[in-house]
Amino acid sequence: MPRMPVRRNRLTSNALSMPQPDPLSMTETSLFGVRLHAGTMAAALTSILDAGRENAGGIVCVANVDMLTRAKSTPRLLGIMAKARFVVTDGMPLVWALRRLQGRADAERVRGPSLMLALCEGAAVEGMPVFFYGGMPDEINLLQRNLLTRFPGLKIAGALSPPMLPAEPPFDPSLAQQINASGAGLLFVGLGCPKQEYWMDAHQASLKPISLGVGLAFALVAGTKTQAPAWMSNNGLEWLYRLCQEPGRLWKRYLLGNSLFIWYAVRDLLRPGKH
Repeated sequence: MPRMPVRRNRLTSNALSMPQPDPLSMTETSLFGVRLHAGTMAAALTSILDAGRENAGGIVCVANVDMLTRAKSTPRLLGIMAKARFVVTDGMPLVWALRRLQGRADAERVRGPSLMLALCEGAAVEGMPVFFYGGMPDEINLLQRNLLTRFPGLKIAGALSPPMLPAEPPFDPSLAQQINASGAGLLFVGLGCPKQEYWMDAHQASLKPISLGVGLAFALVAGTKTQAPAWMSNNGLEWLYRLCQEPGRLWKRYLLGNSLFIWYAVRDLLRPGKH
């Protein structure tokens, strides 16, 4: 995804008048009509761990360009993001757009795999149990092993690799009961977008832990897929790395999604009265 153009000679009036953000709080906003939360990784970590302690459920969407553009044409996904507890900004293009179009200096990338690792570290420190749902059997076994090696104090309350699920999974009351009985405060769901969001939506009213749709994070932490080099991730090119790995499956997603995102950004930049 190419870097968003930045004009350095002027700021929006909103940016000039905006109060300094709290580095440990998430701020609700929207981008191209899709609800997001701007904030730092530290803010996301603090907010989600607080929600995990409450044991009152809720959903965290980890939004990138693909999720945002899907939501624009998928009313159910848009609705899930609208009522989620948090919609964090995974994907540098979202961060660049929030900074350039809205003057949101507090917007930072909250990358899904990094967020999952940071939350597991925090959960290990305070003894908060975690639960994992998704992935293939070998993958979820490797995921647990790698996490316990990295965070020996982590309490894994459960880890399930489900059978093939439909595109919009139905509510499974026995599964919700099992997850609640485990005592988990955080539930990581790795089914891929938008299936994981539909699964969380179907179950969230009956779940006590806060649910996070982290998709590819399972495979990356398990080591079954490789991560993009840091320079690619930092420059919004992680999509290109993934495309090179799976061109047959991902070319349409990135061709259409990235093109739409660029169109939305250019449209807003050229909108009269925007600057």
